[in-house]
Amino acid sequence: MAAHEHASAMLAVSTVIFALRTDEETGGEPQVWLPLVRRIRDPYEGRWALPGGPLRVGEDLAYAAARTLGDTTGLTPRYLEQLYTFGDAVRSPGAADSDERVVSIVYWALVGSAEAEQAAAGENVGWFAADDLPQLAFDHNVIVEYALWRLRTKMEYSRIAHAFLGERFTLAQLREVHEAVLGRPLDPANFRRTIEASGAVVPTGDYLMGTRHRPPRLYRYNDSIDLADAGPLPRQQPPYASHQPLEPRPTPESEQS
Repeated sequence: MAAHEHASAMLAVSTVIFALRTDEETGGEPQVWLPLVRRIRDPYEGRWALPGGPLRVGEDLAYAAARTLGDTTGLTPRYLEQLYTFGDAVRSPGAADSDERVVSIVYWALVGSAEAEQAAAGENVGWFAADDLPQLAFDHNVIVEYALWRLRTKMEYSRIAHAFLGERFTLAQLREVHEAVLGRPLDPANFRRTIEASGAVVPTGDYLMGTRHRPPRLYRYNDSIDLADAGPLPRQQPPYASHQPLEPRPTPESEQS
């Protein structure tokens, strides 16, 4: 039997993290952005990539995703969900001729604008508009495209928009999140009827003060459903954010693949 038929696989974990931001140069409406890290070694040295790293022995997958994300960007999102496993035989340079291939378990995360502003910044960490990315390392463009599709699909029927908002919000603010993610305007009256009929949000009894017109009503999400529902699966390892934070690495780097 040929030697390459006994090739082993290395497991890596990476994360696509989305936030709503406004372009500082052009202004305009909020868009979906994500942080990327610049690779500092081959393969693809100097190219931007998703934050991530190898799966360590003794780590649960979700814990590893949160740990690598915090290690590279300083972010600790409250919404973290497994996206997909990417394991094409040729996704890593030289994999076809190597005894080892890299399989990446990819998670996706959402953070609010205020939290996104706290992300690590520097020469090797940058924010990019999700719909206008450069050529990324490995197959990371494909991964981001798939994550965007998942985000926009879930936005239509779930309470995922909550991850971009504070605990209380107006229906206009909620609609703006939907418009930013979907990339199209929504009729305010139809949106209000749809949201109120869904039972996904409940009025708080308070109003947003300080506006020029009649104060709008403040809502909150019905908290009977988790943002990321893992069903009956037990959590085997405490969330990474509950542990002592790691000391920041001087030079963030993306996963190996």
